[in-house]
Amino acid sequence: MTERTPPPAPPPHTHVHVPTQAGSTQETLRPVAYLEIKAAALLMFTLSLIIGSGLFLMYARGVFEPTQTLVLTADDSEGVVVGMDMTFSGFPIGRVRRIELADAGNARITVEVPSKDAHWLRQSSVFTLVRGIVGGTNIRAYSGILTDPPLPDGAVRPVLRGDATAEIPQLMASARELLGNLNALTAQDAALGGTLANVRELTERLNGPGGMLGALTGNADDAKKIATALDRANTLLARLDTLATRADRQVFGADGNGKDALVPELRAAVGQVNGLLADTRESLKKVDAVLLEAQAVGANAREATTDLGALRAEVESNLRKIDSLVTEINRKWPFARDREIKLP
Repeated sequence: MTERTPPPAPPPHTHVHVPTQAGSTQETLRPVAYLEIKAAALLMFTLSLIIGSGLFLMYARGVFEPTQTLVLTADDSEGVVVGMDMTFSGFPIGRVRRIELADAGNARITVEVPSKDAHWLRQSSVFTLVRGIVGGTNIRAYSGILTDPPLPDGAVRPVLRGDATAEIPQLMASARELLGNLNALTAQDAALGGTLANVRELTERLNGPGGMLGALTGNADDAKKIATALDRANTLLARLDTLATRADRQVFGADGNGKDALVPELRAAVGQVNGLLADTRESLKKVDAVLLEAQAVGANAREATTDLGALRAEVESNLRKIDSLVTEINRKWPFARDREIKLP
């Protein structure tokens, strides 16, 4: 007899068909080795995978990153939800963590800003809450002077509201007023209709026989008078041009070379006048010399007159002395009868 090799062992949790005497098969299950250990290892791996994914998501969301708190106060927090971003130049630098109602009745919006992005916020920064016609609400930060001191942790700042939908009633009122003005302008009895009629009449006058002159004067007769005056003015200008040409011929000559012209004669006359002026100047010089001599003679006569005055004074003094002497002689000589003194 030949020996039969046993069949290989089936894998765990496999169905084994065992032949029976009657030629039928019976299915049997074999236990898996270390099943509890493998199941526990699988559960631990799954749990660690879930925990790792959660930690990674928390890290990606910035849970473990150091942050600082910013509190924004607004009259109305409509449209603001927890988790929305606060942007700076279009980039998110903070996230809303809590919205609460303050004792004063205004809304307090708590924003957490990562420390690595906190340097964009300064003490002069401005925060706005904008509601657009299309889209949600946005919280934006603006820092105009980046050299200002940084915003401290826990700072409370007011937020400026900008609601685009709030301007819709005003825009509708303005549009209604504009439409009313347009209706008033386009009415039949409006001033615009009268102005257009006047413009049409002016255009017809411009296209009429008188043209621009007829439109300016108002009738054809006045336009004809103006045209006649213009023709007369042109004729007068032509005559003046002819007279100017004749004057040029008389002054500068017919051929332009100065022949038979008045300019050379005028030059000769001017030369003669210059000669006469030169002779007159010489005569004046001579007169000046005579006047100087006359002044010298006058000065001498003045000096002589001064000497004559002194001489006369001396003569008068001598006469007074002689008169006093004669008087004294007459007083002392009583026989003398004739007291008259005759001077030579």
